Amino acid sequence: MSTSEAFDYWEARYRDGKTWSGNVNAALEREVADVAPGTALDLGSGEGGDALWLARRGWRVTAVDISPSAIAIGQAEQDAADDITWVAADLAEWVPPQQYDLVTASFLHSTVELPRERILRRAAQAVASGGLLVIIGHVGVPHWASEEMHQHAEELPTPDEVYTSLFASDSPLSDDDWTVVTNALVERDSHHGGSITDGILTLRRA
Repeated sequence: MSTSEAFDYWEARYRDGKTWSGNVNAALEREVADVAPGTALDLGSGEGGDALWLARRGWRVTAVDISPSAIAIGQAEQDAADDITWVAADLAEWVPPQQYDLVTASFLHSTVELPRERILRRAAQAVASGGLLVIIGHVGVPHWASEEMHQHAEELPTPDEVYTSLFASDSPLSDDDWTVVTNALVERDSHHGGSITDGILTLRRA
């Protein structure tokens, strides 16, 4: 899947307006609510629910998404006091220009090609000393997923599997530099009906 095809796919999702709730992810809210604000990087920011929530709690946020239409939705919700830098870029190619006190990747799943392992390793390298990396994702395949998504079930790893991929032998990262803050499976109600299980992995860099 080329960058152009991925761009077209996500633009089609957001071009006609909001796709998701536009609210902060509940798991991110739990993980970060008591953390003193600093700089934050939101990878795959979509329409900006997480970025807006962080900014309104004093974080200086960089929000990155491949879809300009998604970013436009977030910008329309932004208040003058919200310190958010919006970046339209393909995470497969984009390299963070600095380190951040918080790096988040929420539901970084795709039915088109996505080098998720490479993106998450790059995300970890962008965490400043003492900072947090928060990775939130579906585990298994949601019951409401399309047949197309069922074909990508292997792309929905558990927190343990995410941890293993981050620190595999071919990774530039060392688990000696990180402490596990949260490794959990959390069941929640889905707005599609029924329940869904999220995997949460939060790491602190030494």
